[in-house]
Amino acid sequence: MKVCKFGGTSVASAEQIKKVAAIIKQDASRKIVVVSAPGKRSDDDVKVTDLLICLAEAALAQEKVDRELAAVVNRYAEIAAGLGLDHQIVQVIESDLRDRLTHSRENRDLFVDQLKASGEDNNAKLIAAYFSSVGLEAEYVNPKEAGLVVSDEPGRARALPEAYENLSHLRGKKGIVVFPGFFGYTPDGVMMTFARGGSDITGSILAAAVEAELYENFTDVDSVYAANPKVVDRPAEIKRMTYREMRELSYAGFSVFHDEALMPAFRHSVPVCIKNTNNPSAEGTLIVAEREYSNSPVSGIAADGGFSTIYVRKYLMNRELGFGRRLLQILEDEHISFEHTPSGIDDLSVIVRSHQLTPEKEARIISRCRKELLVDDVHIEHHFAMVVLVGEGMHNTLGLSARATAAISRVGANIEMINQGSSEVSLVFGIHEEDTEKVLKELYKEFFSSSAVVEA
Repeated sequence: MKVCKFGGTSVASAEQIKKVAAIIKQDASRKIVVVSAPGKRSDDDVKVTDLLICLAEAALAQEKVDRELAAVVNRYAEIAAGLGLDHQIVQVIESDLRDRLTHSRENRDLFVDQLKASGEDNNAKLIAAYFSSVGLEAEYVNPKEAGLVVSDEPGRARALPEAYENLSHLRGKKGIVVFPGFFGYTPDGVMMTFARGGSDITGSILAAAVEAELYENFTDVDSVYAANPKVVDRPAEIKRMTYREMRELSYAGFSVFHDEALMPAFRHSVPVCIKNTNNPSAEGTLIVAEREYSNSPVSGIAADGGFSTIYVRKYLMNRELGFGRRLLQILEDEHISFEHTPSGIDDLSVIVRSHQLTPEKEARIISRCRKELLVDDVHIEHHFAMVVLVGEGMHNTLGLSARATAAISRVGANIEMINQGSSEVSLVFGIHEEDTEKVLKELYKEFFSSSAVVEA
């Protein structure tokens, strides 16, 4: 059996949902369907999730919510009408929203999250009703009733081990299961949402739980590309890649598939295929545990901004036991996670996501480094980007770093940091954010021809 997940653009309108139904009808092995909330129908449209956030904010501000509630309900009503469904499903959705508005507002974040999650939940109910209306045996399944048990971490919940056993019974259900993405429930019954790409995570969990032969992730592109098509003109398609390659590219800003979503599929060896709802006959990109290497050692190039560097220098640092641990403890005390730690014998840089820092946190970090670590210098710099070359064949290729650094130097960009993991699947360059696009284009030119296709 196959588990299929359809993203926000794939279920944004009645026309798109009809395409989803046609895809499910086409293959009888597509038994579990995970859906997102309705996304944008055009560039200037508003996602249902954003409408729900407006509704939650109005409620928290103790304002009248009639207008915001109507905006959400009307969006579902428009979809239902386009699918030929009667008004009953719209009444079910409106009743659910009104009930959610009565929930406790003591924890503001949880109140917002449970309203946000209604986007996926109510869309699953609507899509299940449509499937039934066109002759598909389908059933909406609630994550709480199904046993999707998650950790008590608002906004970044993780499936607990027992969730997989609970969800395995879905394999034996008759007909098609329509399951909402993005959220689960703690053992105490409190709803928790996943991190970014939450519906992808739900799909991956279900695929692992039912031991699916394939997890199909439907989006609005034919495949994963070797570089961002918004920056590089007509980049090569990646036909086949490994979990590790996708994980590295997702980390560095590839928006097709969130990096956390791969973990359940990876751990249970479920292949993942990225496909296009608008062009389902396209082969897509298959993500597997291992693949043969192509002539190109680099599978993809990604770049992401929003990084800062905490630079620390102290003479004879390398002889001081526990220095690195104590520095990272200072960051942990500020609830800051780090990305990279390039170092020399007397200096150490810690690369972090800039959004974790505030002026107050920066002042405390600098003060503690001076007082507790007795450093010779400490300062924090901002506006860095990380450019990542990814490929399983890189560790067998001589001169790859030289080619990459030469390409970066050709466009006049300065390399602030170089880091390569022990697995040698990725090579990371830290540069100034302002140089990101020209560096990405030049690296793509260096490692890919305009007509290249990355294949196994």
